[in-house]
Amino acid sequence: MKKMILSLMMALTALTASAQFEAGKNYIGASVSGLGLSYNKESKVCFDISATAGRLLADNWMLLANVAYDYRHWAKAHSLEIGVGGRYYIIQNGLYLGLGVAYAFTKAEDEKTHNCFVTPELGYAFFLNEHVTLEPAIYYRMSLNNFADASTVGLKIGFGYYF
Repeated sequence: MKKMILSLMMALTALTASAQFEAGKNYIGASVSGLGLSYNKESKVCFDISATAGRLLADNWMLLANVAYDYRHWAKAHSLEIGVGGRYYIIQNGLYLGLGVAYAFTKAEDEKTHNCFVTPELGYAFFLNEHVTLEPAIYYRMSLNNFADASTVGLKIGFGYYF
């Protein structure tokens, strides 16, 4: 019973935490996607890890910079990606819309490719305490070079720190 009450209190705290998305705050975060949580026509299982830094330029509006590394075991391919984006926090409880653009360089066994992506996403910043968030998001990573085969739909899970 104590565990259930403690779990309920933690859930209520996370949902009612004051998500202060005020101008001037900074953000750093890391996320993982792939691992069977994404799908595109070419891939089977892939692993993607990314690091993000951002700043709230105005209330509820965040500018982001992103670096990501992707590994596809089945294709023996490594990819490095850099990008910029933004988030708009729809309501003060953490629901956000994001949009990013990125450039990716991929090296497979004997092949090198360059690709550009546009990635809209819908996510939620669950505040675990005053600064730390758990951030699940669904996204559509649209390839501008090979739309039919390289575009991806997926889920990512991340942690963020607002300061």
